Amino acid sequence: MTPGPLTEILRARIAAAGSIPFRNFMEAALYHPEHGYYTSGRARIGRGGDFFTSVSVGPLFGTLLAQQFAEMWERLGRPGEFTIVEQGAHHGDFARDTLAALRALAPACFTATRYHIIEPSPTLRAAQSAALAGFAVQWFPSLDALPAFTGVHFSNELLDAFPVHLVTWDGAAWRETHVALAGDHFAFTDSPITSAPLHAALARLPSVPAGYRTEVNLAALTWLDSLATKLTRGFALIIDYGFPRAEYYRPDRTTGTIAGYAQHRRVADLLAAPGETDLTAHLDFTALAERATTAGLRLAGFTDQHHFIVALSTLHFPGTIPNTAASQRELRAFKTLMHPQMMGRAFHVLAMEKTDTPAPLTGFRFATPALGL
Repeated sequence: MTPGPLTEILRARIAAAGSIPFRNFMEAALYHPEHGYYTSGRARIGRGGDFFTSVSVGPLFGTLLAQQFAEMWERLGRPGEFTIVEQGAHHGDFARDTLAALRALAPACFTATRYHIIEPSPTLRAAQSAALAGFAVQWFPSLDALPAFTGVHFSNELLDAFPVHLVTWDGAAWRETHVALAGDHFAFTDSPITSAPLHAALARLPSVPAGYRTEVNLAALTWLDSLATKLTRGFALIIDYGFPRAEYYRPDRTTGTIAGYAQHRRVADLLAAPGETDLTAHLDFTALAERATTAGLRLAGFTDQHHFIVALSTLHFPGTIPNTAASQRELRAFKTLMHPQMMGRAFHVLAMEKTDTPAPLTGFRFATPALGL
């Protein structure tokens, strides 16, 4: 395979520095302004792409979430301006499905809704704009550029694509994994840790055996700090791969969760084709919930997608589902989203709130498991 332009850029960067943290390699591979996997528009979603999301199942996912958003609007006292902020909107399908469902099922909430998308990529903004023709949507290049808002920030499979620090416990100390050059190829090498925030995060991990390799997502924590400053009143709702800390850092999970995917297949070499492969790592939801508390947010709910979707279905499906083609399509989509062997156990849902009077959300009606806080 002929090396891509990002490979040459990274080779030059590593040759000059000797090595770079894997976190920096991953950030460039996914978000380089021209050649990153996501920013270039190369990411392919759906059955014919590199990965499959809940949005790929069809409009039911957006329809169910729209009803959760409408309930949040009610919990906030039906404000005249209710902002839904989506980050990681890909091609805009979720936004379109959600706004269409709000217009049909919760017209008063739809009237109050302002939909904002955080999107730095011009290529993706163009795709989103085309998908959302007919709806009033506003775009922002970053979370920092977003004005303060009342409403909900929503993300689906966003934080698992934030760059992570790879680390290894050598039996006496943690060491950080770097990327170096080995001839014409990229190779892993371990270096002493110099980051104080990374040292602090590692101090909270349970004991693990020598040779244990895992990852720490500091970017998600600083992102949460920024989000908390933007959210005047309302909720943050995160759906993603991940575990509570005790499950994430089990002693037998000796190689962590970092993985690369292309065409629905797991790639053997994470470093082989930067910019052409999706790199991802699960979330430590306990770390996010702890950080939320220090950032001025409260935990509003945590569960797996199976229990979340089943709970939301009580707002949508009647007692008896009619035997029509449309209803049967929705039922098949529902089973895909909630089935424990499909998407139901793979994803977890975390909600945080900044509200005057906390009240339970329907999506967490059957919530399990606990975060161990």
